[in-house]
Amino acid sequence: MKRRDFLGGSMALTALSACSKQSDLEESQKLLLGYDNFAVRAMGWKAKELIDHAVKLKVDTVFITDLDAFEKLEESHLAEVKSYAEEKGILIYLGTWSICPSSVSFKDKWGTADELLQLGLRSAKTLGSPVLRVVLGKGEDRNTPGGIEARIDDTVEVLKRNKDLAMELGVKVAIENHAGDLHSLELKRLIEKAGPEFVGANLDAGNAVWTLETPLENLENLAPYVLTTSLRDSQIWESKKGVTVQWTAMGEGMVDWKAYFLRFAELCPNAPVQIETISGFNRELKINEDSYWKAWPAGKPSSLDAFLKWAKGGEEKGPHKSDSKEAEQVYQLGEIERSIAYCKSIGLGRTS
Repeated sequence: MKRRDFLGGSMALTALSACSKQSDLEESQKLLLGYDNFAVRAMGWKAKELIDHAVKLKVDTVFITDLDAFEKLEESHLAEVKSYAEEKGILIYLGTWSICPSSVSFKDKWGTADELLQLGLRSAKTLGSPVLRVVLGKGEDRNTPGGIEARIDDTVEVLKRNKDLAMELGVKVAIENHAGDLHSLELKRLIEKAGPEFVGANLDAGNAVWTLETPLENLENLAPYVLTTSLRDSQIWESKKGVTVQWTAMGEGMVDWKAYFLRFAELCPNAPVQIETISGFNRELKINEDSYWKAWPAGKPSSLDAFLKWAKGGEEKGPHKSDSKEAEQVYQLGEIERSIAYCKSIGLGRTS
């Protein structure tokens, strides 16, 4: 993949300096490599099937980010799943969804936000997961009463009420920058308010693009707090109303992953690289319209200039559409398989 001058300024120099030291990741300690089960959501697989697919992909971890992937949440069943994963040599990372009670995304299927967080923490402990991934919500929360700052405060309150349980269990809460809800600087502020001794970040490079930041700038901002990841590539280009984004398989977009992972290995050597492909659809960020900025009352993010510079190098990409469930399953399996193969080709992963 061609090196792209997509960052500008000091960040580009940082990436180039890292690349000058090593040609690829094979010369350094390899990062753990795995996949996020949302990448194969069309399969409807349960936990053991997800573990089996991790074995097929020859990866180190599986990130099960939905409690519905377990047939039961009783401790005995989760312990059985943990044993199954251990036999296969796979590490489990666990996640669930919104713990912000005022988010448009919050659902009470598992009870209150506190009850969901408590259930997730206990489940993570039983499964041997060092973290529990959660989210605040999605981009629409930026336009709710009080804006994203009010949603951050509500999330922090839930986290603080459950700090003692998290500390007792030894499980950290990894909050994802999710679906346009939080810019990396906003997520950093949330983590620092809640308490970085038990709260960190699930780094999502694809979602970073939806908040007008390059993946490497997102990494630089959140690096001290990164506990785990959900990564995919992106293609972006200038369009009539602003910038359009399409997520892609790893190595098929614009991100210079060699530079990214050299920096990642330096800053977050203990965090796994977990791939979450969500490919094939276009989303236009209508930054040329005044109405877009109502969701950003504090003003345009400082990352915007570097992001727009990056977008100038992009190429328009048509959307993909599967004509059946079976076709979508084949598509999703292909996206994750190519992504894992690409990651291995640049030196990621410990499983041969």
